[in-house]
Amino acid sequence: MKTSAPTDHDDLRQALRALCAEFPADYHRRHGAAGTHPEDFIGALTRAGWLAAMIPEDYGGSGLGLTEASIVMEEINRSGGNAGHCHGQMYNMGTLLRHGSEAQKRLYLPKIASGALRLQSMAVTEPTTGTDTTRLKTTAVRKGDRYVVSGQKVWISRIQHSDLMILLARTTPLAEVKRKSQGLSVFLVELKDAIGKGMEVRPIENMVGHETNEVFFDNLEIPAENLIGEEGSGFRYILDGLNAERTLIAAECIGDGYWFLDKACAYANERVVFDRPIGQNQGIQFPLARAYVNVEAANLMRFEACRRFDAHEECGAQANMAKLLAADASWQAANECLQVHGGFGFADEYDVERKFRETRLYQVAPISTNLILSYVAEHVLGLPRSF
Repeated sequence: MKTSAPTDHDDLRQALRALCAEFPADYHRRHGAAGTHPEDFIGALTRAGWLAAMIPEDYGGSGLGLTEASIVMEEINRSGGNAGHCHGQMYNMGTLLRHGSEAQKRLYLPKIASGALRLQSMAVTEPTTGTDTTRLKTTAVRKGDRYVVSGQKVWISRIQHSDLMILLARTTPLAEVKRKSQGLSVFLVELKDAIGKGMEVRPIENMVGHETNEVFFDNLEIPAENLIGEEGSGFRYILDGLNAERTLIAAECIGDGYWFLDKACAYANERVVFDRPIGQNQGIQFPLARAYVNVEAANLMRFEACRRFDAHEECGAQANMAKLLAADASWQAANECLQVHGGFGFADEYDVERKFRETRLYQVAPISTNLILSYVAEHVLGLPRSF
């Protein structure tokens, strides 16, 4: 199925498809069924340099933009894989790259680029505050050359397959700041020095088979030099990286959407009922055509968000809208694909049910569709804040 991407990057896509073809559907199906990490696949992507796409060449990366990074994520999902196992490596390092000291960047980024270290995890969400990030309760108190962290996080992904983690904690009590977004700070946590030494990780089993966890901090000590940027400015640093995250997730949803459409159209052409392929019926054609139109529209918004991000222009609205449109389009395509396959869509061997569960996540995470609508209403349309 041909896409109408503003820039095709054919060489990039062909190289990615060749690598992804080495890991066929049954590989991802086995890991999905077992809830295990596709280590060989992630290792191959790392060795080929794809997960270092946005790290500048000075630090050992490819020096590419969000546009190219988004194509990497799209092609992984379009091949039948799940970029959720590795997308944190793409956007989490941005906090370090944009706000870390030169010493921090020189120490960590080349190792992240080579794969010697993985920065796959970011600890922001908490069980009692959810998306009300400014009210998070995890604290980091400065004591000499250390910060002492106490609190709890939830839905923290890929810790068990990471060496480093970005942590957002409150360093100034909420009652002592003028604005609730002040007094939050970002730290780089070296997990080998943290787990079992004030940090406890408890896996959360879930319908997607995605590695995610509850995390508990009990007087965890972090060296003061692991503070990223200025103390108290962490909320702004985290927000700065969310546009990239949402755009990359949009690209993954677009990859899913094309996968579902390719799968559905192939089946509709070969499945014969009443002496004719079911794809000849308008009851099959029209929903698939509508789903394709919506995926294509979301694709264009994805590339507009990428263009603005790479040009250092404001892109918050475009990143949010791309994520909303793409998540909705992929979910629509998933439902149509399942419907076309009928009972076979529920059989593991067709992979539809696995991808169906995976793409459903993006109606909720990393930001729910309703919160995106609230953002657009307030920040684009100028309507009163609703919460």
